[in-house]
Amino acid sequence: QVRLVESGGGLVQAGGSLRLSCAASGLTFSGYAMGWFRQVPGKDRSLVASINWSGAYTYYADSVKGRFTISRDNARSAVYLQMNSLKPEDTAVYYCAADPSGSVSQRTYNYWGQGTQVTVSS
Repeated sequence: QVRLVESGGGLVQAGGSLRLSCAASGLTFSGYAMGWFRQVPGKDRSLVASINWSGAYTYYADSVKGRFTISRDNARSAVYLQMNSLKPEDTAVYYCAADPSGSVSQRTYNYWGQGTQVTVSS
């Protein structure tokens, strides 16, 4: 059974930082691309950042470029999202997801975590 478990969300003031973690089990983690998505009520879930199977390639949404950094540790079956210079508009539920293609370009995510709330106060 595949499980993705996010942690690290919380309440932070604008300008602050948070580090999200996602622990994966039940899959060959090193073969999967991983992504971080976010969703606010009434809007579609959107891709924030992704990383290919090896960690050599990454993608960032324009809204987070230069502020967020995605990384992974295949030995620990974990992916991280370092979020700096947080803004109120970053407030959302953040989800990690796994893509068996291994590539950041395919975006065929088929496993999802339960999400973690990030709230940025002004």
